[in-house]
Amino acid sequence: MTATALDIPSMRNKVSPEEWAVRVDLAACYRLVARYGWEDLVFTHISARVPGTEDQFLINPYGMFFDEITASSLVKIDQEGRKVEESQFPVNAAGFVIHSAIHAARHDAKFVLHTHSLNGVAVSTQRAGLLPISQHSIFVLASLGYHDFEGPALNDEEKPRLVADLGNHTHLILRNHGLLTVGETAADAFVAMYYLEASCAIQVRGQSGGGELIPVAKDIVDNAYTQYQSRPRGSRGDIAWPGLLRRLNRIDPSYQN
Repeated sequence: MTATALDIPSMRNKVSPEEWAVRVDLAACYRLVARYGWEDLVFTHISARVPGTEDQFLINPYGMFFDEITASSLVKIDQEGRKVEESQFPVNAAGFVIHSAIHAARHDAKFVLHTHSLNGVAVSTQRAGLLPISQHSIFVLASLGYHDFEGPALNDEEKPRLVADLGNHTHLILRNHGLLTVGETAADAFVAMYYLEASCAIQVRGQSGGGELIPVAKDIVDNAYTQYQSRPRGSRGDIAWPGLLRRLNRIDPSYQN
């Protein structure tokens, strides 16, 4: 156990091998979000559906920083945000409104990743939203929705509107709030967020230069959408994820505990 992880009793022999694999990937996702600088203290979430269930999810122990989270420290909760198993940590149930809505509506959204990154929030405040000005952005624009700000996500009445705005998209910009991605795997959700976050960072930097921005031609954007729809699902995530795990393991493998 390294200094970056708290001493938490192992859950490895207390859950199924399938759940343990999801726990390890979800813990890795939290660590990577911290490594890439996308966390907002302890106030965002990444969740994963427990294999073999439709209404149980894994989420961060509220109060732990993302670079402290391990597979065993993740908290199992139900659709209402109530703990299914004993944990010494609380859960921010109010913050789970977004995640519970998406997990319930999208069977393929086994992982839901939500951030308040500075670049993401900056673009979320812009009326035009994400601009087609980079190669990164055209892949995001191929599957991007927008959800208007209704205040902090504390109200269950917001769920139907959130689900409708996400639709079948992979990426969602929560206006005046942040970013969200979904995926069948941690790899899919993380790499989707990487492209969304990079697109936002490129846009903010491009705008800060003060010069005229060059938009990507509409036919190229449209062709990217066609290519996106016909791609092998998860292929970009599948390619990058093993390397991301190797990098984590070189730095600090304690997320696997």
